Amino acid sequence: MAHDEAAARKPRKPSGSEAGDDDAAPDRRALDHEAEEVAVAVMAASRLLVAISARALASIDDSMTLPQLRALVVLESCEPLKLAAMATTLGVNPSTAMRMVDRLEAAGLVDRRTNPASRREVVLNLTDAGRSLVGKVMAHRRAEVGALVARVPAEERAGLVPALRALTRAAGELGVDPFDEVRRLGGLVTDPLAPGR
Repeated sequence: MAHDEAAARKPRKPSGSEAGDDDAAPDRRALDHEAEEVAVAVMAASRLLVAISARALASIDDSMTLPQLRALVVLESCEPLKLAAMATTLGVNPSTAMRMVDRLEAAGLVDRRTNPASRREVVLNLTDAGRSLVGKVMAHRRAEVGALVARVPAEERAGLVPALRALTRAAGELGVDPFDEVRRLGGLVTDPLAPGR
């Protein structure tokens, strides 16, 4: 009986695939740790880029919000654009998009009209002032990012491009190109508001 109790207390050695799992555990932990380190670094870089965008926007128009700027950037890339497609691209409901467009239109940045080809659709375009604002904010942001990248030592800078491209590729359909998203949603329209129509 004592022998049986001693055998029961003795740790048993893993066999076959269990042994392989134990050998793989340190590798899995190392990969998990590396993935966590990368995620933390990407989140820090994301906060930095949001801060750069906020500074760029504040330097041009301190009354505008980053979500409003994002709406203008989507429009700049995809106009003319249906309101419903803009809402989906921004990840907001149509009433939220409508309120945002109300503010942007009141500020003279967006032109909103009924689509003559389909009276139930609202079609959006940037005004010249909206286009100018987007251009100024993007130029300011590009300059600040460029100055920041120039401060990165050359040997470290070389690794940024492939790493960032790999991250963008990994995002796949979560990517940030608004034109692709709007095209997928069927939100692009032939310009019904062009002069002479």
